[in-house]
Amino acid sequence: METLVLIAAIILAIGIGVLLIRLLNAQHDARIAAHRYSDPLPRPPGQPDDTGRRAPGTHAGR
Repeated sequence: METLVLIAAIILAIGIGVLLIRLLNAQHDARIAAHRYSDPLPRPPGQPDDTGRRAPGTHAGR
């Protein structure tokens, strides 16, 4: 009888561990999704503010 209780306790502990790891992975995935990797880097000092790109729809040269 003690063997069955021990096996049940081990299975329960494994199940709780799996659940905890899944919750932590979901939390980590949410943090990664919220982080923007494509933010532009700050300009080095002495560089001009205009990079030559124009916003779509502005026809400054026409």
